Amino acid sequence: MNTIEELKKGPLPKHLAIIMDGNGRWAKQRGKLRIFGHENGVKAVRETVENCAKIGIDYLTLYAFSTENWQRPKKEVDTLMRLLVSSLKKELKTLNKNNIKLNAIGNIASLPSKAHSELQEVIDKTSKNSAMILTLALSYGAREEIKHAVREISTKVKNNIISPENIDDAIINSHLYTHNLPDVDLLVRTSGEHRISNFLLWQIAYAELYFMDVFWPDFREEHLAEALKNYQNRERRFGKTSEQLI
Repeated sequence: MNTIEELKKGPLPKHLAIIMDGNGRWAKQRGKLRIFGHENGVKAVRETVENCAKIGIDYLTLYAFSTENWQRPKKEVDTLMRLLVSSLKKELKTLNKNNIKLNAIGNIASLPSKAHSELQEVIDKTSKNSAMILTLALSYGAREEIKHAVREISTKVKNNIISPENIDDAIINSHLYTHNLPDVDLLVRTSGEHRISNFLLWQIAYAELYFMDVFWPDFREEHLAEALKNYQNRERRFGKTSEQLI
């Protein structure tokens, strides 16, 4: 029995989120520019998406570009945007073949026009797919997302559309970028760093966290399996006692 079939026997996270970290350090170890790491990270994205679809993950969210990443050197940012466009073009056929729907969260309007239009085209051309929803977090920051939601809700309260007493989790969720996604069950971060880095702060309230030492360009099926097996061995109590789960 192969690894994928073994994983299918246990509980799987409905929503898996990954902070893809370590491209720059991976390249530096090899005496290359950071751009070399980003280019090689694309392969890890492709394999991870396909493996998640085979395993049966319903929602996969990848932290591709944060609001803070705009502060990086212009050459690196330009390369990341170029990679985004070229990758989306190349992967459209694979997404449709695997029945994967592409989604995006973040301040998408801030992307360069070419990247924005290419992203929207792939979103449109995969909109009917239903096996898995792949979400790219682009120009994304959780604090910005929450501020955006608060502003929208405040405006509706001011205009008597929402009553302050009725504001609950459901209303807040409906104003987040992720309004069409369930909460995260498992959050994985590569590269050995132990930080959340402003990623899905509201959505990971009860997520299991798993940090790995491997740099993202080296992330393969065995690393995904390691994270999922660890998840399957955890007891998710959501504030209850172990006895209440029996």
